[in-house]
Amino acid sequence: MALTITRIESREFSYPLEDVGTDENGFNLVYEPGTTTQRRLYAVRVETDEGVTGEYVGGNSPGAAQLNMFADYLVGKNPLQRERHWSEIKRALRKYDRMGIGPVDIALWDLAGNYYDAPIHELLGTYRDRIPAYASTYHGDDNGGLDSPEAYADFAEECADMGYPGFKIHGWGGGDAARDIDREIETVHAVGERVGDRMDLMMDPACEYETFADALTVGRACDAQEFFWYEDPYRDGGISQHGHRKLRERLETPLLQTEHVRGLEPHTDFVANEATDFVRADPEYDAGITGAMKVANVAEGFGLDVEFHAPGPAQRHCIAATRNANYYELALVHPDCQNTQPPVYQGDYSDLLDTVDRDGTVPVPDGPGLGVEYDWEYIEDNQTGTVHVYD
Repeated sequence: MALTITRIESREFSYPLEDVGTDENGFNLVYEPGTTTQRRLYAVRVETDEGVTGEYVGGNSPGAAQLNMFADYLVGKNPLQRERHWSEIKRALRKYDRMGIGPVDIALWDLAGNYYDAPIHELLGTYRDRIPAYASTYHGDDNGGLDSPEAYADFAEECADMGYPGFKIHGWGGGDAARDIDREIETVHAVGERVGDRMDLMMDPACEYETFADALTVGRACDAQEFFWYEDPYRDGGISQHGHRKLRERLETPLLQTEHVRGLEPHTDFVANEATDFVRADPEYDAGITGAMKVANVAEGFGLDVEFHAPGPAQRHCIAATRNANYYELALVHPDCQNTQPPVYQGDYSDLLDTVDRDGTVPVPDGPGLGVEYDWEYIEDNQTGTVHVYD
C-alpha cells in the first residue's frame, strides 16, 4: 500500500530580533540599538500513515493563507508524488502568486529524504558539498551602524578578512531621495576602492530607487568599480522586462533579476527577452524545491547562472545540486547585531555571520531530508494564534 499523508499542521510563531528596527517607512529592517522587533514565521509538518514526516520552518502569512486552499487536497495522497501535486496545486492557485506552495513542497522533499534515508541534494543529484558564500548586509541606517559609506567599507573589509569572497550592499532608500542616491554612489565607490581587488561586489537597492534615471546613475558607479552584479534597482518592483532590457543596454555591470517574478514561465520569459544576466530563484518563493530547480534548469538551458535568494537549508541543498550557481547568500548581516536567523535549529546548523570557514564556504547538510533538527519546543512555546490542522 502506498505511503499516505494523514495530517498537515501549520503553526505560526514569533521570535525577537534584538537591536533591530525598521526604516522610516516601516518596511526595511535596520540596526536600531535598544529596539526589539518581533518576526513571525510558520512551521509546517506533514505526517504519514507510516510515521515518516516532513518539516519546514519559514514562509509568510499570505503563503500560509494559501495553504488553506489546497491542504485538504494533499491529505490522503502519496507524498512522494511531488511533481503531480506541484502541477495540481499550481493550477489551483492560478489566480494568486502561488507562494503557498513553497513551504509545503520543501516539507515534502524533507519527507522524501527521511523516507529514503538520504539528504535532499543526493535525491536531486549532488554536484558539490561546500558552497562559497557572500555577506549580504542589512539596509543602511542613521543609528551608528551601517550609517555611512566608510562604515560599509569597514564592514566589507571585516568580511573579507573572515574569508568571504563576496559582499552585497543593501543601501538606504526612502527619505531624502537625492541624498540617498548620493550616499549609495559614495558607498559603491568606498567599498569598491577598499576591497574590490579582494571580493566580488554586489549592489541590491531592493527596488528602492524612484526612477529609471536613479537606477542608471548608480549602475554607472557599479560599472566604474567593476561590480559582480546589480540587483532589483528601481520601483518597477523588479518585474519590467522592457525596463531591465533597456537598463542592460546602458550598463556594463550584469543585472540579477527575477526575485520578484513569480512562476516558472515568467522567469523563462524574462530570460528569453534578454531582461537579465543572472537568474534569481528561491525555494520558498518559487513554489518549493521543485519550482526552484525548474528555474535553475531553465537558466542552464540558456547558458546563464542562477543565484539562489536568502539563506536556509533548502537553499543549500538546491545549490549543492546546481552546477550553474556561484554563491550562497548569507543574509542579513551587520557588524553590530545578529542576523535574522530564527533560533529553531538544534545541532550545529547556522546562518550567522561567523558560519563560513577560512575559504568563505558553508557546508551542505548531509543528514536525511533537509538534514536539520528543529526545536519544536521553542516553536510551540512562542506560538502566536491558532494552529491550523488538516486531516
